[in-house]
Amino acid sequence: MEHVEDDLLALAALGETLPDDAVAHLEQCEVCRDEVAAFGAVVAVGRSVTPLDTPVAPPAHVWENIQAELGLVIADPSTQPRDPEPGSVVPLRRGTPSRRAPRGRPSWILAASVAAAGIVVGGVGGGLLVNELGGSAEVPPTVVAEVGLDPLPDWQASSGSARVETDETGARTLVVSLSGQTPDEGFQEVWLIDRDVTRLVSLGVLEGTEGRLPIPASVDLDDYAVVDVSAEPLDGDPTHSGDSIVRGILGT
Repeated sequence: MEHVEDDLLALAALGETLPDDAVAHLEQCEVCRDEVAAFGAVVAVGRSVTPLDTPVAPPAHVWENIQAELGLVIADPSTQPRDPEPGSVVPLRRGTPSRRAPRGRPSWILAASVAAAGIVVGGVGGGLLVNELGGSAEVPPTVVAEVGLDPLPDWQASSGSARVETDETGARTLVVSLSGQTPDEGFQEVWLIDRDVTRLVSLGVLEGTEGRLPIPASVDLDDYAVVDVSAEPLDGDPTHSGDSIVRGILGT
């Protein structure tokens, strides 16, 4: 019995219309129907892929760890054998028989099958490999609030900005940047103050003109919304000096 060509079977799996003689053959031939079903499984996988299935490229250090653990040496590409020139004769390797591929899926179906499987397996396997080697895909933090910091009367040459970032775990960080005039002596301290300016929480010392300071989970930013940077003397007193350089209110 003359079977339906693979290209037509693939089209059938894709839902395309076939010639009448091919349709009639499929109604009678279980072998060809099985081929259509196999192609259909590949099509189903390909159509089920979403952007979330796209593998995330691991950081460069992951591949460096792989190379180090396996003792691999990456060869200079310039020393690798070149592809044969078009039309040149490439001899078979001695002892390697030449066999004709059996009847089966056309090459483009095989390629689609590999691509679909690679998306699924690569996404899962890549994640396992990254975790095994101690790396992780970097997720950028989310900015949930920000404000410009205005100078106080004695610090008119100063300015600044602050923003609150959250990471994938929900941890919050206050990122503070200053420019212009800064204290000649002592140090700068970052505070969160309540809206009534009666209570305050120290987040820590600001080294230089920019810093990242963790915000305690217990601090309610709806209440402690005032960001304040103060000039502090080296007097051992942990309280606010009363000499604020810049200040701003988150959410305004």
